[in-house]
Amino acid sequence: MSPVLEAKHIHKYFKKPILFHVLKDINFKVDKGEFVSIMGKSGCGKSTLLYVLSTMDTDYEGDLFLNNNRLTNQSRDQLSYIRNKHIGFVFQFHYLLSDFTVLENVMLPAKKLAEKSYQEIEHDAMEKLKMLNIDHLAKKRAFRISGGEKQRVAIARALINNPTLIMGDEPTGNLDSHNSKNVFDIFKRLSEEIGLSLLVVTHDEDFARQTNRIMTMEDGKIIS
Repeated sequence: MSPVLEAKHIHKYFKKPILFHVLKDINFKVDKGEFVSIMGKSGCGKSTLLYVLSTMDTDYEGDLFLNNNRLTNQSRDQLSYIRNKHIGFVFQFHYLLSDFTVLENVMLPAKKLAEKSYQEIEHDAMEKLKMLNIDHLAKKRAFRISGGEKQRVAIARALINNPTLIMGDEPTGNLDSHNSKNVFDIFKRLSEEIGLSLLVVTHDEDFARQTNRIMTMEDGKIIS
C-alpha cells in the first residue's frame, strides 16, 4: 500500500539569530486510514514539523510526498491548491469567522477551491454537518455556539473538500475531557469508516494512546 504522506530526510534550520538545527533527518510515512499522533516536550520541533509537512513552510532540506507526488520545490500557487484540496486542518483554536454562520464557515475552503457550484458546496457542507451531528446549528452565527461545537464545526470545515489527510495541532488543547473524547471519537470514525488519514500533534497522553501509532520527538528527531 502506498503511503498518503511520506517525509524523507527532512532537515530544517532556523538562520536567526544564530544557525539552529531544528529538524534532524526526519523520515516516516502515514498510510491510508492510519491515525498517527506526534508527542514530545514543548520546543522539540513538533509544530515546526507540522508546518513543513503541511507545505506552509517550504524552507527545508529533504523530500516530501503527498499521494506519491513530490511537493518539494513546487510553486506557492501549486502548494496552495494541493493544501486546500488534499489536506484538512484542525487547530487548537478553531479560527471560525464569528459573524458568519456555521454553514458559511464550513463552505469557505470549498469556495476558495472553486471546483463546485455554490449549491453543490452548500449541499456538501450540510452533509458534513449532519455527519458530525451539528446540522441543527447550520444557521447560527459562530459566536453563538459552545467551544465543543466550534471544534466540531472546524472539523466539518476541514472535511469539506474531501481531503486525503487531516492534520491537527493540539485539536483538543482547549477542550474539557468530554469534548476531547468527542473529537477523538470523530477522528477515529473518520479513519475507520472513510479511510481518512490523520496526523495529530498532541500533549494529551490518553488521546495519543488510542491512536494507531505514536511518534515521539525529542530535540528535533523522531526517537520512536
